[in-house]
Amino acid sequence: MLEELALLHELPRKVLEYRELTKLKSTYVDALPKLIHAETGRLHTSICQTGTATGRLSSSDPNLQNIPVRSEMGRQIRAAFVASPGNSLLSADYSQIELRILAHFSMDPVLVEAFRTGQDIHARTAEEVFRVGPMAQNAEHRRAAKAINFGIIYGQSPFGLAAQLSIDQKEAAQFIAAYFARYRGVKEYLERSLAEARKTGVTRTMFGRTRPVPEITAPQANLRSFAERTALNTPLQGTAADLIKLAMIVISRQLAEEKFKAKMILQVHDELLFEAPHNEIDRLRPLVRKAMEQVHKLAVPLVADLKAGPNWRDMK
Repeated sequence: MLEELALLHELPRKVLEYRELTKLKSTYVDALPKLIHAETGRLHTSICQTGTATGRLSSSDPNLQNIPVRSEMGRQIRAAFVASPGNSLLSADYSQIELRILAHFSMDPVLVEAFRTGQDIHARTAEEVFRVGPMAQNAEHRRAAKAINFGIIYGQSPFGLAAQLSIDQKEAAQFIAAYFARYRGVKEYLERSLAEARKTGVTRTMFGRTRPVPEITAPQANLRSFAERTALNTPLQGTAADLIKLAMIVISRQLAEEKFKAKMILQVHDELLFEAPHNEIDRLRPLVRKAMEQVHKLAVPLVADLKAGPNWRDMK
């Protein structure tokens, strides 16, 4: 509501700015320096293998997986994470991995073709849903297409999409219907997933890791709909978690075998962060890219975006 009002008056905008600044100050600027280790001069997080239901790694004391990235002010915090003298940071991030896994599971011809030919998937969805060619698309088309693409993964309802895009619920329902009309394979896959989960009471990743969803047959609508969203998302997010862990094992082994001084220092969901001497960065890039992109063969290519720089914000 404040965001809506901020478009009309300066006061709610100031309240939102104040909230962002106090959050950044209390959670990061004030808290993180106190956690710097006296001997190493570094922050040390604890990584947990079993802290999430989907299988993703989690980070705590401090949580280094929630360092802000979206807002310009938030990104200033990332600039404080610097490589030690003589070293650079290298970031390797899976591009749209959950949508690629969705393409693999569903074998939807439109989705598979888009990824195989290297198309911008959000532009392709805008074209399919809004019937607008790439050259005629504007920022709103892309924003809506992105919300629909990621909303589908999480079993988003017309109500949820309408709230996210600030549009009428009826219009949101039309967008979702148009998506499923064009991506029929996705619709059939999601329906199959729900039917299987209702029958077995579990959902599973590509590698067979299971997650119980007993509430999927619950009489209470809110419990049931949460279980349905879980049944749709876990195979995608869980498989992404499995793939990056497999890639981490391969990379760790190769760094040791090839006697790199580089270290894998953090994993943030679909991103791996390394610290390496300047003279190793050019050798490290292809090793990491190959391990991440070839960790397991899917129906569509896996793509990793790599960037390097002196700190966690300024990378290219």
